[in-house]
Parts: sequence; structure tokens; C-alpha cells
Amino acid sequence: MRSKNSFSVGLNTFFRPNGEITRGVPTSYAAEPLRRIIKQGAEPIPVWPYAEGKQRGVSFEPLYKTAPIAALRDPSFYEYLALADALRDGRVRERKTAETEMCRRLQEARERLKS
Repeated sequence: MRSKNSFSVGLNTFFRPNGEITRGVPTSYAAEPLRRIIKQGAEPIPVWPYAEGKQRGVSFEPLYKTAPIAALRDPSFYEYLALADALRDGRVRERKTAETEMCRRLQEARERLKS
């Protein structure tokens, strides 16, 4: 439990989003897997700035500058990055849902490695 909370706090503290409207790749609650769970409101969605992105939204600085390219090449990796961004976003509901989903996925991965 403690490491889970430290992970969330660390992401939220050291990797904060930007905030201007731009074209990019959806992230956080606007991308899978949270997009299926959390209904989007009328406000602009968070996006990683990317010139070839297909959506407009609020700029959300990726953990690494080439994350949008890597994510578009690997859907599973994209989901992990989107979950990490939901932990960084600062909204309680998105953070809690992302934390639960991230922990579930990491636990499943750990169990697969044991088998």
C-alpha cells in the first residue's frame, strides 16, 4: 500500500502537466483504459502535444518527449502511460481509478512471471 501511494505522489509532484490548447494524442482519462470507465465532460481533454495528433485538448507534458510516438506504436504501453498520466492529473476520481487499474495490471503481470 505504501509503495502504491508513493508512486502516485511522486508522479503528481515531479511530472506536472502544462495547460495550453494544442493538437495531440489523448491521455489520462481521455485514453484507454479509463475512457471506457470515466465519462468525459465538456472541458477540453488532456493531450500530449504532437503535430500529427488527431485531437485538440489541453497540453499535458508526457513523461518523456517521444512518449506519443512510442504509445501510438504499442497500444499496451499507451494504456500504461495514460494510467500514469491519470495519476499525475490531480483529479481524485481519475487518480483513484487509475491507481486501482495500474495495481491490478501490475499484479497480473507479476503472477504471469511466477508461472
